[in-house]
Amino acid sequence: MRRVVVTGLGLVTPLSNQVDDFWERSLKSESGVGAIDLIDTSEFKIKIGGQIKDWELKCIDKREAKRLDRFAQFAMASAVDAVNDAGIDFSRLDPQQCGCVLGSGIGGLNTIEEQMHKLFYKGPNRVSPFTIPMLMLNAGGGNISIHYGLKGPNFSVATACASANNAIGEAVRMIQKGEADLLISGGAEAALCRMGLAAFGNMKALSPRNDDPATASRPFDAQRDGFVLAEGAGILILEELEHAKKRGAKIYSEIVGFGCTADAGHITQPDENGTGAGRAMGLALSDAKIDASQVDYINAHGTSTPLGDKAETQAIKNVFGDHAKSVSISSTKSIIGHSLGASGGIELIAASLAIKNNVVPPTANLTNPDPACDLDYTPVQPKEKKLNYALSNSFGFGGHNACVILKKFDS
Repeated sequence: MRRVVVTGLGLVTPLSNQVDDFWERSLKSESGVGAIDLIDTSEFKIKIGGQIKDWELKCIDKREAKRLDRFAQFAMASAVDAVNDAGIDFSRLDPQQCGCVLGSGIGGLNTIEEQMHKLFYKGPNRVSPFTIPMLMLNAGGGNISIHYGLKGPNFSVATACASANNAIGEAVRMIQKGEADLLISGGAEAALCRMGLAAFGNMKALSPRNDDPATASRPFDAQRDGFVLAEGAGILILEELEHAKKRGAKIYSEIVGFGCTADAGHITQPDENGTGAGRAMGLALSDAKIDASQVDYINAHGTSTPLGDKAETQAIKNVFGDHAKSVSISSTKSIIGHSLGASGGIELIAASLAIKNNVVPPTANLTNPDPACDLDYTPVQPKEKKLNYALSNSFGFGGHNACVILKKFDS
């Protein structure tokens, strides 16, 4: 079977929009969570989030940028950075063998909110003619393919917070089968608007720690009280190994396993026994043709919700058995919050850097371990450790579970 490697990384996060800086600051447990000033939060119960500050899309013409929803702008910026990082010149590649598979849980929520306001208060004639191409979930991938002239596979995946991992898994399968040689993949999200903040807040899903935003996202901690809504994007260049070698690409890691399942239970609450999540991990292990004992690091879904973190802990125990106590685990969401459909892309970047550098990034704010979450979650400080295999978990509303396994690259 054709091998798939990661050759480029690009991201937009509340902590940093540069991969190297993001990595360095994440190792210090720095937080990207703070007071929201993107919107007026005076009437909102929740006033904190993982916001991208002072945002401006600079890689395309300003007029074109205005025709992209915020989530698609994040996708475009991250894709351009990933392409540049990979040293790709698409004029030298077959455009029919290059494409884009992205995930987003919600898509253009900012555009929906803005245009609905115009419809209700200014009338139908004031609704922008660009509304539909801005809000549609496939706007990120569609615009990226147009920007680079990519004529291969191009589609978008929506499985809530598992969207990016599902997109990456499908992209890997297509490259393995020979349907593409290079795919831009990952996820983007920008739900930190009035509608998003109100809806998630009224669900009681968000942490109310307005007075101390930096410590609000605290996965696996006994005092966790909800996730922190964030925005951003994480994009990876996935490439067939020989194709990458032929153009002399640097290689971060190899993707060797993918598994996805459904809980078929509650629309928002996870299975408390982690059954579906565990099966997804097991399928990824089988796909990678490795035993659970070979996994050195897990980048957990770890959202900082009371039910979710406990269920993931149980799922890991179910799958890994005695090895569960030995594997290193951490949650990237502890430093940037939960960027929904983008989270899997950002977290796979973190896992790829962890493998490349043999460093387990920490879980910030884990100062009062929950007895029900009694595994090695790498609290506060990073850990140097030889890493050969890493598992990245993403679980979403609707009962979606998607897991990806990375391997340290060796020729």
